[in-house]
Amino acid sequence: MHPPESTTKMASVRFMVTPTKIDDIPGLSDTSPDLSSRSSSRVRFSSRESVPETSRSEPMSEMSGATTSLATVALDPASDRTSNPQDVTEDDGRKKARNAYLNNSSYEDGDEYFDKNLALFEEEMDTRPKVSSLLNRMANYTNLTQGAKEHEEAENIAEGKKKPTKTPQMGTFMGVYLPCLQNIFGVILFLRLTWVVGTAGVLQAFAIVLICCCCTMLTAISMSAIATNGVVPAGGSYFMISRALGPEFGGAVGLCFYLGTTFAAAMYILGAIEIFLVYIFPRAAIFRSDDVLKESAAMLNNMRVYGTAFLVLMVLVVFIGVRYVNKFASLFLACVIVSILAIYAGAIKSSFAPPHFPVCMLGNRTLSSRHFDTCSKTKETHNLTVPSKLWSFFCNSSQFFNATCDEYFVHNNVTSIQGIPGLASGVIKENLWSNYLPKGEIIEKPSAKSSDVLGSLNHEYVLVDITTSFTLLVGIFFPSVTGIMAGSNRSGDLKDAQKSIPIGTVLAILTTSFVYLSNVVLFGACIEGVVLRDKFGDAVKGNLVVGILSWPSPWVIVIGSFFSTCGAGLQSLTGAPRLLQAIAKDNIIPFLRVFGHSKANGEPTWALLLTAVIAELGILIASLDLVAPILSMFFLMCYLFVNLACALQTLLRTPNWRPRFRYYHWTLSFMGMSICLALMFISSWYYAIVAIVIAGMIYKYIEYQGAEKEWGDGIRGLSLSAARFALLRLEEGPPHTKNWRPQLLVLLKLDEDLHVKHPRLLTFASQLKAGKGLTIVGSVIVGNFLENYGEALAAEQTIKHLMEAEKVKGFCQLVVAAKLKEGISHLIQSCGLGGMKHNTVVMGWPNGWRQSEDARSWKTFIGTVRVTTAAHLALLVAKNISFFPSNVEQLSEGHIDVWWIVHDGGMLMLLPFLLKQHKVR
Repeated sequence: MHPPESTTKMASVRFMVTPTKIDDIPGLSDTSPDLSSRSSSRVRFSSRESVPETSRSEPMSEMSGATTSLATVALDPASDRTSNPQDVTEDDGRKKARNAYLNNSSYEDGDEYFDKNLALFEEEMDTRPKVSSLLNRMANYTNLTQGAKEHEEAENIAEGKKKPTKTPQMGTFMGVYLPCLQNIFGVILFLRLTWVVGTAGVLQAFAIVLICCCCTMLTAISMSAIATNGVVPAGGSYFMISRALGPEFGGAVGLCFYLGTTFAAAMYILGAIEIFLVYIFPRAAIFRSDDVLKESAAMLNNMRVYGTAFLVLMVLVVFIGVRYVNKFASLFLACVIVSILAIYAGAIKSSFAPPHFPVCMLGNRTLSSRHFDTCSKTKETHNLTVPSKLWSFFCNSSQFFNATCDEYFVHNNVTSIQGIPGLASGVIKENLWSNYLPKGEIIEKPSAKSSDVLGSLNHEYVLVDITTSFTLLVGIFFPSVTGIMAGSNRSGDLKDAQKSIPIGTVLAILTTSFVYLSNVVLFGACIEGVVLRDKFGDAVKGNLVVGILSWPSPWVIVIGSFFSTCGAGLQSLTGAPRLLQAIAKDNIIPFLRVFGHSKANGEPTWALLLTAVIAELGILIASLDLVAPILSMFFLMCYLFVNLACALQTLLRTPNWRPRFRYYHWTLSFMGMSICLALMFISSWYYAIVAIVIAGMIYKYIEYQGAEKEWGDGIRGLSLSAARFALLRLEEGPPHTKNWRPQLLVLLKLDEDLHVKHPRLLTFASQLKAGKGLTIVGSVIVGNFLENYGEALAAEQTIKHLMEAEKVKGFCQLVVAAKLKEGISHLIQSCGLGGMKHNTVVMGWPNGWRQSEDARSWKTFIGTVRVTTAAHLALLVAKNISFFPSNVEQLSEGHIDVWWIVHDGGMLMLLPFLLKQHKVR
């Protein structure tokens, strides 16, 4: 028959093996007194049963089915004594409630806390905390999402003070698709696309548009990956990129995006002024010149004056009533859509009823029709043939036929050709090929007949106003495909941002790409080449070139493009200050902090003023063709950073990078990055270098300032992977003798106040390494790590400050050990990683060992020498190190004596050579 206590069902059995003394592990406590705490070695077996809560504190009973709360068996090898302590009393239970974690040093000698923190079941919670609670209290991290500070602050707000949040309701079409369309379609489509087609030819213009659209499409795919990588915060693309890729990438991308948006405002204003002064009301020009060479300079001055006035007016509108800008956004978008539909309607109509827009030609040279009405040398007046007005421009007399005329005018006839031959005319064959010309050249029709006579330059010819090339046209056209981040800027208003941003952005890019590519073909197939190359419509009586193709009237395009450019400029002046304010509020760039302030209604006043100043710089340039490449650089740099960061995150397999966009792949990001970089240098290599330097300076500045943001770091994984790759390469084999160099482990001694006794050892190390190679500075604190880890951290900071003062580039390693010799042995054995391990130990000479109170202190030095020898390391013992010259001294003369007593492999010959590399020598 079994004894009664054997019928009890065991709920849990735990075994703990502690081969060391309990005294060696402070901070941990058992719940029972230790009857053999002084034994040299013990094996402890502890078991616990699950018991009802009512019987937890009751005494043990053989028949009740309850057992002891804790049974401890202590076995002493010397004697077979066995102790079975009773249950813990209530006083002892109150004692258990103390915080007996690993960092607790307020323990009583002999107390043991082994079982105090190990509650595994609910019924044990009255005396022991849960293991999960223990780990949560010990953790030094939070499980909140990135950027959790704002969430924590919001949770701390009282319930009554919380403002009611408005649920976002915008869908993909209204929230992303239409805003992207409005921002992508812009001034370049109406003012420069026909000129790009006529200059580059249909084939090269198609290639330009296709490359630019592919660049934005690949960037949109990368941006979609960012948008689907987690919760999309309100605040737009800057918030998405900075929170996903880190403050360095976020700051660089954000400022490039801000500068691009600001210069976009200047470009739109210049476009609106050009439409106003050239096509709507030319008489409003303030500056005029009859000299053909000075006419362009006068036009630039008009652009500066009117542009500045427009900028001031728009800034006031944004400052006073920004809500009206958003309300009229749909009207501006309607103007753009109507204008584009008018172009398609005109192209279709031209196939069977082309509009009548004659172009006057002298030989194969194009004439400006702004100053004459009759396209002929003579005209009939009262049945008399008299010289026409055109005659007076090329001859020295307007009354007589025998006047002296220009040689080219005499030998060539004046003819009239159709400016819009129509879609079925076959003119696309002539417009397929490029026709790049230098500044001041006359626009000619290659297929027209002409006498081989030079003649003189006349201001009645249509001249090229700027030297053209493929690279120039790329830089001018690229701003017309930007604006892909307009949908992501409204992420806070979207009902489902992770779904709407990718779909709406990609569909908007596909739509605009189709419009641009189809317009390239339509312009080349419908409009005469000389008219396409006529930037300001001089050959068609000052009409907008794309307007003469449209139906029902050119004024549809003129008025629509004017209002759309004004609206786009207002949108840029509205968005740029808010972007700058967001960057300033993040405090990643300290000197921008002032721009984070706003007026009472939240409008960023100071950011708006800075935006206006930067936009004014673009307006002072006064040329749309010169501002566009600058704008292209900043947007290309922004897109380059987005693609680069996404590709790196994927290749480095960053744990927090898990995009759910099904069509994303790192090769697409890499292709987008390559296209962005290529387009930067294609359009303008010097602008590209300046933009790269600016972005690099922003990145390094943020990195130098050490932005303390819990957003992650997009580039840190690259450093880790590169370091791992280099360490693995170093492990491939032992270093060759020629590649050997001293990799130092400097052993420092600390006094009672944790100050370094011989700081000149670091001076010697810095002069020996000259800032190169591996240097590890180590020291030992005698004691127990659970008690002395705070002192170890303080000593580590002291040594790091001293290393910085002595310009020692290396690592610091502190070891807490029970004995000094053991700590030094651990340092010599375990410092370094892989191939980056020390091969030389540097230590000071024990000067005071004879006078030391401890008669065995010299054994520490001897033991260090023996351990170093056993590890096959070189040993440098510096004697009289206090007399060593500091880094600020300059030794103009002197000698380094080398006494080569024993064969050491050339170590003594190498050291003076390395010391002479330092500036002190």
